[in-house]
Amino acid sequence: MQKVTKDMIIMDVLKLDPGTADFFLGIGMHCLGCPSASGESVEQACQVHGVDADELIEKINAYLASK
Repeated sequence: MQKVTKDMIIMDVLKLDPGTADFFLGIGMHCLGCPSASGESVEQACQVHGVDADELIEKINAYLASK
């Protein structure tokens, strides 16, 4: 299983598992189809949205591990 890291580009995380979109949408990142998702890291997006990147990564990796 590949683990998601803070420096991964959002679009790469979505390609890894489309189900991860729910985690981004759940914290207010509704721009998953916009150009920012293709060039912005998870950590950068979390900073913009005022979210703790470590917590988000932990939740996404727990989800991936449960599959």
